[in-house]
Amino acid sequence: MAISFELNAEPRSDTGKGASRRLRRAGKVPAIMYGGEKDPESLTLSHNEIIRNLEHEAFYSHILTIKVGGNETQAILRDLQRHPSKPSIMHIDLQRVSATEKLKTHAPLHFIGDDIAPGVKAGGLVSHDLTEALIECLPKDLPEFIEVDISGMQIGDALHLSDLKVPEGVALVELARGEGHDLAVVSIHAKRIVEEIEQAPAEEGEAEAAPGGGEETGDTGGGEKSD
Repeated sequence: MAISFELNAEPRSDTGKGASRRLRRAGKVPAIMYGGEKDPESLTLSHNEIIRNLEHEAFYSHILTIKVGGNETQAILRDLQRHPSKPSIMHIDLQRVSATEKLKTHAPLHFIGDDIAPGVKAGGLVSHDLTEALIECLPKDLPEFIEVDISGMQIGDALHLSDLKVPEGVALVELARGEGHDLAVVSIHAKRIVEEIEQAPAEEGEAEAAPGGGEETGDTGGGEKSD
């Protein structure tokens, strides 16, 4: 892997909403690391360090090195909670990984060739049905992304999960689930031209000219009703 990520963490003993709020005010992010054969660990991370790493797409799919004191643990980012209205991180979940155990995670899809695809040159529109794929592999085989080449696609063509070329040692989880799980990934379709027809305003008195003086259900009538 060309890029490596290391996070410095501190053990956290105080838990609960109040303790988490105090940490955030101090520029820290509460986190938990679980998995493997160890008990979950409550940790504290630097908010600024997390924000810098999140600028790299690879951070979401790489093996991370978590340093706690003098110990290092390999983990992946399993979940990240953002503030609903502020550019801040509220909580992070990390999952330990073992070099000998396969893991399941999402790998981003990188689409290439859209600038030369015959379908695009003919005026077609590219529709991305998936932007990531659930994969299973050993940590050493974890790809930064999966490349999807659409350079040969025509209008009406579609690529499915079974069409993707994944690295050796990597399996697409959905395909292993059997028939009906070969999901569409990307397609090229023709533009839909919608012509707006401007309707001329109804001539004055047109409604009144209808037989019976209008719809029966909407005629409340202003005259007297005969018995």
